[in-house]
Amino acid sequence: MAQTELDQDKLDQLAIDSESGRTRRLVGWEAWLAAGLCAGLSLYALYWTQFAINTSIYRATFVGLVLAAAFLIYPLFPKGEGRHVRIIDWLLIALAFASIYYLTTHLEATKMRATSPLDIEVWLGGILILLVLEATRRATGWALPLIAAAFLLYAYFGRYMPEPFNHRGFSIARIVGQNYLTLEGLFSTPTDVAATFIIIFSLYGAVLDRGGAGKFFIDWAFALFGKRPAPAAPGRAVVASGFLLGTVSGSGVATTVTLASLSWPMLKRSGYNPATAGGLTAAAGIGATLSPPTLGAAAFIIAEYLDISYLDVLVMATIPTVLYYLCCWLMVEADARRLHVKPVKTSDQSLWKLTTSQGYHFLSLAAIAVLLIYGLSAFMAVFWSIVIAVILSLIRREQRLLTLPGAAAALVLTIILYFSGERLSVAAFLGLIAGGLVSIALHYWDKHQGRAPDAATERLIAALVEGGKGCVGIAATCATAGIIVSIINLTGLGLRLSGQIVELGGGSLAVTILLAAFAMWILGTAIPVTASYIIAAVILVPALVSLDVPAPAAHMFMFYYAVLADVSPPTALAPFAASAICGGSPFKTMMQAWKYTLPAFVVPVMFCLSPDGMGLLLSGSITQIVMITLTSSLALAGFCIGAAGWITGPASSVERLAAVLGGVAMMVPDYRWQLLGALLIASVAVVHVWRYRRLEAAR
Repeated sequence: MAQTELDQDKLDQLAIDSESGRTRRLVGWEAWLAAGLCAGLSLYALYWTQFAINTSIYRATFVGLVLAAAFLIYPLFPKGEGRHVRIIDWLLIALAFASIYYLTTHLEATKMRATSPLDIEVWLGGILILLVLEATRRATGWALPLIAAAFLLYAYFGRYMPEPFNHRGFSIARIVGQNYLTLEGLFSTPTDVAATFIIIFSLYGAVLDRGGAGKFFIDWAFALFGKRPAPAAPGRAVVASGFLLGTVSGSGVATTVTLASLSWPMLKRSGYNPATAGGLTAAAGIGATLSPPTLGAAAFIIAEYLDISYLDVLVMATIPTVLYYLCCWLMVEADARRLHVKPVKTSDQSLWKLTTSQGYHFLSLAAIAVLLIYGLSAFMAVFWSIVIAVILSLIRREQRLLTLPGAAAALVLTIILYFSGERLSVAAFLGLIAGGLVSIALHYWDKHQGRAPDAATERLIAALVEGGKGCVGIAATCATAGIIVSIINLTGLGLRLSGQIVELGGGSLAVTILLAAFAMWILGTAIPVTASYIIAAVILVPALVSLDVPAPAAHMFMFYYAVLADVSPPTALAPFAASAICGGSPFKTMMQAWKYTLPAFVVPVMFCLSPDGMGLLLSGSITQIVMITLTSSLALAGFCIGAAGWITGPASSVERLAAVLGGVAMMVPDYRWQLLGALLIASVAVVHVWRYRRLEAAR
């Protein structure tokens, strides 16, 4: 991966998609300002991990910085924009600062009048709501802001709605007060998660990437699975790379873009057409949102809603992630043979040498899990993992994030502060700041002297900028989702919709699960993963819980389907991004990605059909966990046979149908049905192999 240079050409390229946004390419001081705001977001979040800040003030100021960055880097219109910020953008930034400034300077007074705000508070709050909707529109498109606007109108015109969705209606002042003056609207749990966990993990991913870990994970996967020529070697390497890169990315689209850029030449050489290659990289990349330890933004919100630790969420996500990649693996193995892919090597590097020379990159990932188990909070565990990643980057000159004098300054100051009585984490934070400042000073001194500056400073600044920039669109999305959740709670709509879903399902758990899955799919194809999960958490989760589905299973169900919506027709961001790189048709690429992931759509259903499904979330006895995992894996194998149409050769229509029926039987929470399903799938495999060998012999 090419490292970002700290020159004007690179600063002009403030362009990184946040789920679906299209950013402008700034120049001059505007580019520096945007970069400074994004880096400031990263540093502000790091500061928050070490020093106490009033919750309301921190969330409000974070939203203010996010809005300013959004109006700088996301243009008013996605096409036809120049390379400069418009006057309207400066006006919107000024209005955002005015709204946030008033709120933070009148904090105590506003707490007492959330239900009856002053006129100025109604105006400023209404403006801030509109600004958040506009920032979200720029970052993710029209769908989510329009949905939020519809909910706001519903809150106002509730008395005119038909039964059972009517309510007394609320005044504009009451609606604005709920969202602006309390922690139950714009600044509710989704925004809190964005301002704490998401931004820190975004920075962590950027630090690992700029420190060389991202490229190492891809190189390592390619060396592991592609040393010997084999038809499935390229596909295996891409799937494994998607998982490893996803552990530090947390973004399906970003992982897809990276994978597609690096693997397309190899996939093309082995005989993959552009649409199939794009579908493969999209399917492998989208799994990043499911992969521990970073996961997607919604995973942090799961922890908040369930009031559990982030470590618990990581544990729950482990087997579902394995099942997702098992599905991709089986589909890739079948497709490689069906498409007659040429046996090629994916790497000439020695796995042993690669591991011994750069395997230390795994230590930072392991540190998160160890520190969480040790009892640290999620954001402190990631803080220390960032520190570890920075230290490890010093091992190789081309991966350093600090110059050696900067690292020495950081170490000296950390030791001095620690022995002066400061907490070790505070000392390490201030030491890193000092090390960064020394590195930056040396960078510009070398440039002033006409010497080539150390690229470590460039990588450090790039990591800070990318960490903040990667969170801007998600934070705006979370604030908008907070508006929707506040209206749902204010009007009681969530309970009404939940009741309607249960009634429509006739009290049947299986039917209700299918309805919820369909609703989640429709919702997820229109809006980003985080927002669709948040809305589902307050509408669809209660419906499943009312039918005795455990709350963790219900939340993971929604999260899983929100992720899968990113590869589902008619709008799928990851395949569209892959198609742009591989040169295939966006629609054909999307359908290929959907085909690769289609069997995985049954995995969330397995969580919820029976109490044993909690075993997939690593809850229950060892026997229960092992049995449900094996049962689910065999069911997935049946579905993959049906979707791919291949076992050792082309599968007949009867074999495909029988395999799918066997998979369905394996999902029934009754050992007799599961035994029947296992026998059916095994019989399909035996008959197919016998039939295929006879055909081969006859030739």
